[in-house]
Amino acid sequence: MELRWRPYAFRLPSALVSAQGRWLDRRGWLLRLEAPDGRLGWGDAADLPAAWRTAEPERPPLQEALAQLPGAVERPGLEAQLPALPSALACGLGMALAELDGLGGEGWLPAPTSAELLPAGQAVLPALEALLQCPSPEPKSVKWKVAVEADAKERVLLERLLEQLPANWSLRLDANGGWDRSVAQGWAERLQGESRLQWLEQPLDPADLQGLQALAQRVPVALDESLRQCPECVDASWPGWRVHRPLAEADPRPLLEQLQWGVPRLMVSTAFETGIGRRFLHHLAGLQALGPTPVAPGLAPAWQPEGPLFSADPQQVWEAAAA
Repeated sequence: MELRWRPYAFRLPSALVSAQGRWLDRRGWLLRLEAPDGRLGWGDAADLPAAWRTAEPERPPLQEALAQLPGAVERPGLEAQLPALPSALACGLGMALAELDGLGGEGWLPAPTSAELLPAGQAVLPALEALLQCPSPEPKSVKWKVAVEADAKERVLLERLLEQLPANWSLRLDANGGWDRSVAQGWAERLQGESRLQWLEQPLDPADLQGLQALAQRVPVALDESLRQCPECVDASWPGWRVHRPLAEADPRPLLEQLQWGVPRLMVSTAFETGIGRRFLHHLAGLQALGPTPVAPGLAPAWQPEGPLFSADPQQVWEAAAA
């Protein structure tokens, strides 16, 4: 097989602010695998902030690892290398190999309607008001980034948000691991019995599985960063949701298989992909919607850039990266 790669960079329409900081610029590498018979597999290797990535001590930086790969590769050797590669590179290659194995051959699934990502801080209220002014016959899921400002201020904003939130909408609160146990318990006390609460997403440090399990006894809790930064801490019996960001993880084919098998309580979320990564992510979201626990994916539509780099046609994405 012939392996080629091409760097890309872009800027989000507006900065994403969370407990992990402020994020505006994205970069990475597009991957192109060509089989001897001419079939193509495409991948997106995203160079993401450390807080988003799978923990991987003693591995080379993404660009260095990519430069060490030969242009001509045999599949068995490439498969054997994946576990030792940076997770982003393993993800992009796994994505391309899945396509060579037939993924998308009968068409790529479209993503269902996404949850709406609300901005952090005071901006949450006008953003929610704007959503309420858009006529829609369907109830919505909204996600609010918390643990960004002083807790007392965010608790006031929560009350105002709940006053405006329609009874048939659902709410996800994402702390990105930014709360301690006492703060998280305070929010759980307030939200216990709140029918519109879909879950608290990563309310505690990724390694605090005991605290997360205790919190899950009171309110629904979804794991996000724990899945990547402390996978050994996540007990197989975890009863809640697992929020996967495929481009922030390693080889995505195990997750693809789980979704094809119909494993429950899995959700996929964006790491702000190019069109190649977005096509793959949307397919996973489409599979999840067909499974036993369908739920709105986290695609952050208001934060997604537009243009040829985000086309559903991988060749157009490839050409746009060279422009």
